[in-house]
Amino acid sequence: MDKKDIYEHLAKIYLDVSSQRKKKSRPKQVFFKKIALISSIFIFTLGAVLFVNFPKGNTFNSELALVLAPGPIKINFDFNPAKKEIYSINLNKLNMSRFKSVAFAVKKANYNDSISLRVEFSSAFNEKSEAYFKHIPHKWQDYKINLSDFRGISDWTDMSSFSVSVEEWNTKEKKGVVYIDNVRLLK
Repeated sequence: MDKKDIYEHLAKIYLDVSSQRKKKSRPKQVFFKKIALISSIFIFTLGAVLFVNFPKGNTFNSELALVLAPGPIKINFDFNPAKKEIYSINLNKLNMSRFKSVAFAVKKANYNDSISLRVEFSSAFNEKSEAYFKHIPHKWQDYKINLSDFRGISDWTDMSSFSVSVEEWNTKEKKGVVYIDNVRLLK
């Protein structure tokens, strides 16, 4: 065997081995191309769905809030000995001047009862103002009231308490339960 034969033999061996390697690695390339294609289609479809369903302009409801009560509040009233049942949140001289409204969700436990709630703010300067919410429903309902509707308070910079009360003259039944949740101040 001369040099030329040896080179041809080595070239043949090398080229056969390299073509076999390419054949073996080719299915991996096809697999990754399929995954890339499927991922691209999924991302495009998701983008299209979000684009079509996303509200146009600035119409989505976003609110910046300060939560006053971390969990649900249960007001269990019994007017045999008392005339009023109050739940109060200490505001610790909170500056509420940057907030525009107060919001909360409320429901009653007894379907047949007719209940009205009294919501009251008190300032450190002994100013008080209240608002009434009539006909509390049996299912959760959100209520929102502007702080400007609490006309008895002139300075919102030093607030002392937020209270919710059930008064005997604002209920049909003498016993019952009212639930309040998600009490928050909105900007």
